[in-house]
Amino acid sequence: MEHVEDALAHLVKVPLTQTYFDALASLIFNIGVNAFKRSTLLKLLNVGKYIQAADEFLKWRKAGGKVVKGLEKRREAERRLFVDGVYE
Repeated sequence: MEHVEDALAHLVKVPLTQTYFDALASLIFNIGVNAFKRSTLLKLLNVGKYIQAADEFLKWRKAGGKVVKGLEKRREAERRLFVDGVYE
């Protein structure tokens, strides 16, 4: 997790609540730092568009080019955590 925390510290330029941090850490742990670094989610976040950034979580639901139900559920939970502060 240290590499995830380092990525958040260096890549994110806006203030994060604990729930924002936790949701992003979960996402980064799953998709990887390099994918996050190139993501629209990060670009939106860094210009303060938190809600639009939150919607980007839902785009990371495929593996091998196919939608995976487990990833859909995980991304929805991360988005809820980011937007509503709800841990599941």
